[in-house]
Amino acid sequence: MRTTGLLQVDVEYDFLRARRRQFLATLGHWLRVRCRDGNRLVPLDEVVGPAGWRGERRLGRQTIGLDTIVGTAERRRDFDRRFRPTSHRVRFRWERLALAQRRGEAIPPIEVYRVCDRHFVIDGHHRVSIAAATGEPQIEAYVTQVLAAVPRGPRGRGALAP
Repeated sequence: MRTTGLLQVDVEYDFLRARRRQFLATLGHWLRVRCRDGNRLVPLDEVVGPAGWRGERRLGRQTIGLDTIVGTAERRRDFDRRFRPTSHRVRFRWERLALAQRRGEAIPPIEVYRVCDRHFVIDGHHRVSIAAATGEPQIEAYVTQVLAAVPRGPRGRGALAP
């Protein structure tokens, strides 16, 4: 994380760096695969839909690894698969939250669904993006575990996810 001593300048730099990384990653992926959706956030319904949603259980506030957050509960195009901003449309809110965080203001935990050991953001996409851009390894979250039937494997194995 770059620090100049001027919080607003640092936040603007963080956002522009995140946008630049997102653009280069998308360009690289497009050149390699020629697919536009390969770098998008994974929607929860693509993961749980085929298995079937059996219920949910609230687990409360936890510290989760940023690397376990792989998608979103709803379809969004504001961030890519690594939560880098995909346009300048999110810039004002992103910079406002990043500035508050650098000032030491209390930032509320995000909300996520947990499927097995992976997390999908319900609320807090900007906060996840800021944490990823600033190199934070973990983030506070309210976790709700999704109970889904696991499809049967090739040897007849399968069970309800915990």
